[in-house]
Amino acid sequence: MQEKRQSITGALVVLAIAVLLIVGGIVQGDPLATLSKAIRVCLECIGIG
Repeated sequence: MQEKRQSITGALVVLAIAVLLIVGGIVQGDPLATLSKAIRVCLECIGIG
């Protein structure tokens, strides 16, 4: 029973860290940078950019 509780606690800790890192990336504007790079690559592939 204690091993199961430890694994659930560990999973929750990892989930909390992941959520914090995602929120931190959004706050810093990383999604916009990633989107602009993806658009640039896509346009280069079809020969427009």
